[in-house]
Amino acid sequence: MRFSGFDSLVDKAKSMGRAKVAVAVSEDREVLEAIKLAEQEGLISPVLVGDREQIRRLADEIGLDIVGTEVIDEPIPGVAVHKAVDAVVNGQAHFLMKGQINSSDFLRAVLRAEKGLRTGRLLSHISAFQVPGFSRLLFVTDGGMNIAPNLTQKKEILETSLLYLKGIGMDLVKVVVLAANEVANPKMPVTIDAQALAEMGRAGEFPGAIVEGPLALDGAVSATALKHKGISSEINGDADLILVPTIEVGNALGKSMVYFAGATMAGIVLGAQVPIVLTSRNDTPRSKLMALTMAALNRPE
Repeated sequence: MRFSGFDSLVDKAKSMGRAKVAVAVSEDREVLEAIKLAEQEGLISPVLVGDREQIRRLADEIGLDIVGTEVIDEPIPGVAVHKAVDAVVNGQAHFLMKGQINSSDFLRAVLRAEKGLRTGRLLSHISAFQVPGFSRLLFVTDGGMNIAPNLTQKKEILETSLLYLKGIGMDLVKVVVLAANEVANPKMPVTIDAQALAEMGRAGEFPGAIVEGPLALDGAVSATALKHKGISSEINGDADLILVPTIEVGNALGKSMVYFAGATMAGIVLGAQVPIVLTSRNDTPRSKLMALTMAALNRPE
């Protein structure tokens, strides 16, 4: 199964019923607006953790009805984030969303040693892009968490992303390990990593995936480009997932799709016990809604 766009993700998530999301330090207008949209779509039921009076005031301002919504009153942000994590650990919510709190403080609570959400796996970020004129969602990892992962970390990032994509219904994932060109060159270490990951794929280390690399971006999405270059590829320009070599490449690739091509982007953090929605203030309401959708699709059983 492949996803033609975000609407297909929403339809699948709706078919699963409402997921419960614990929102850490919920007194955040943009976050509550995303919660409102997701509730209207029938995707989620929130557990709002934070200053009850501020939450109520903001909810009234944006027209979010929180009558009947579970609100855990905690005005101190550093305590509220831990109570949100508690809500997930205790089974009150399926996944977690960051509100009005610093990302590092939020992640410290997620990864706390006692009754946290750590799994021993590396946290990583996966983004989905709906690009106008493109026939399918394109996924990219990791453009948001790991700065310059080594080969072992890249393998783990890829495994985590594949686990997510298979979990939402993609039975065969076509992966391109991105580089500046298609020749493995010791002077360009990322090409050596890409070659190693492709060899692991051929050896069966990534079941349910085809992994190729090193490939430049044109070869990931264009069969014509590969033909012009004389490159034989099983994926043949039809990539589902692009594994980027560094956070700068992932960041630039993602923002290029959004600002130059008019793409809609959403992303979540993987590697914890549950998906984590950690959005930016620059994200549009639809982007935040789609991030919630991505997380709702991967809820724990």
